[in-house]
Amino acid sequence: MYREANTFFEAVRVGERHAVLLESVVAECVYVLTKFYTVPRAEAVAQLQAILRYRGIRNADADQLVEALGLYAERNVDLVDAILSVKAAAAHAEVFSFDRDLHRKLKRHVPPAPGGGCTTGA
Repeated sequence: MYREANTFFEAVRVGERHAVLLESVVAECVYVLTKFYTVPRAEAVAQLQAILRYRGIRNADADQLVEALGLYAERNVDLVDAILSVKAAAAHAEVFSFDRDLHRKLKRHVPPAPGGGCTTGA
């Protein structure tokens, strides 16, 4: 199975084959690599960012996922929060959250929203 996967991803790397990596798959890869295999966060991120840059990757959101992985590695936020922040910024939208620590780490803080929540915007 390893050989087949290696052959497939090499073909994707050079653009001979095409693939789409859903954000849920990227998140699962991060979880398995860092929690199960105890791969350091920075190493797991570097490898996944490299894969997302393969010539055969056809994700419309590949650049956003690369950026989100960078935030996850550099600012110690959950990957899902990083993805949400990057996608909201790309859509010129705000994120409403009660997680004040999230806004501090992502440095996109907007004054607290009504009811004690926070918004994070573009």
